[in-house]
Amino acid sequence: MSDEWLWASAGDLGRGIASGAIDARELTEVYLAAIDSHPDTTAIYARTTPERARAEASAAADRARSGLRRGPLDGVPISWKDLIDTAGTGTEAGSALLRGRVPDTDATVFATATRAGLVCLGKTHMTELAFSGLGVNPITATPPNINDPELAPGGSSSGAAASVAFGLAAAAIGSDTGGSVRVPAAWNDLVGLKTSHGCLPLDGTVPLASSFDTIGPLCRTVEDAGLLLAALSGRPAPDLAGAPIAGLRLHVLADPVLDPTRAVPAEAFEDAVARIAAAGAVITRGPLVPLAPAFALAGALFTGEAYAIWRDAIEADPELMFPPIRERFRAGAAFSAVDFVAAWRAVDAMRVEWAIAAAAYDAVLLPTAPLLPPNVDELLADPDFFVAENLLALRNTRVANLMGLAGLTLPTAMPACGLSALAPAGGEAKLLRVGVALERALA
Repeated sequence: MSDEWLWASAGDLGRGIASGAIDARELTEVYLAAIDSHPDTTAIYARTTPERARAEASAAADRARSGLRRGPLDGVPISWKDLIDTAGTGTEAGSALLRGRVPDTDATVFATATRAGLVCLGKTHMTELAFSGLGVNPITATPPNINDPELAPGGSSSGAAASVAFGLAAAAIGSDTGGSVRVPAAWNDLVGLKTSHGCLPLDGTVPLASSFDTIGPLCRTVEDAGLLLAALSGRPAPDLAGAPIAGLRLHVLADPVLDPTRAVPAEAFEDAVARIAAAGAVITRGPLVPLAPAFALAGALFTGEAYAIWRDAIEADPELMFPPIRERFRAGAAFSAVDFVAAWRAVDAMRVEWAIAAAAYDAVLLPTAPLLPPNVDELLADPDFFVAENLLALRNTRVANLMGLAGLTLPTAMPACGLSALAPAGGEAKLLRVGVALERALA
């Protein structure tokens, strides 16, 4: 057994199992031991599933010996965000409103990944009901940030990011409604994939705003993101071999609604773009379509739907919630059904305009988040600061959700600063090929 396995990519671990160099049972024991010994385990994992993990790893090891592996990640241990249902294991979505909730059936994505041989280590902590990009949750737990435990981890897939960043899972599955995969991935120096809406089924996942909810991986490499997408969907992994950087047409998104970006993330982004250009990509800059009208509708779309889904549960026992999250939900009461339908009609028209404007490019680039992770104690001490930093954290990532896009964040040379690439809905395979090329340029 080797602690080096804790820092390997999921793809490399899968290849080790396939070659016989790694036994899936030993690999799982290494992860379980790391989880047991880590000082922040209870702030990262809401609950672990060691018995299940050992049984799944044993079956994977038997398949490997028999030459019957189910896929490239058969036997690789991962974590799952605590809003993805797992039969017989609590799924509480980071909320006291769902305390004691134990589903009877697995979410579709969980069942599909289990059939592909992935090993479940447990369920990770998250922002309360997934409605914040900061990852701070005084109701259950706030996971640590890999760069500084006093800083916010990013949310809402906070524990998912921490489980990978701290070597307590080979990869993690999270969700993204307005940035909840990409912000924690960026702030913990990981790769994060926001799939396009409808790419993966949401059956058996606790909703936030079903019209925007998506499932996606947080991991160490772009290859891992592709392999995990395949395991979650039951489809073949995209071909990422030989993806070139030279000649890629990449557009740096400039729009007044995306200003300002704070100094360190701006510097990290510009340095990354310069390296990408030096590697041979063709870079253009400017707006695509005016984003301010779409951003003005975000309250009706996200908050209106979220409060419609959760109003009864929240108002039945509002004191169970962290006040800034509760009040963010309640803001949805200001929007009528007429507002909601009109907002969707307007955004659908803007999505068509975006698709036409972006068609000339292989991907659109922007900083994943325009700020560094703020201090957790300062966020908890000042509700106004919490609200302002949360809105800013999700500002850039929201572009992909509003415009209905797939999004991929990659680490840059600066800790906690990610670069995001956006592609059309359904364009995950092409986006991942672009991502591999960017990854090499940024290495």
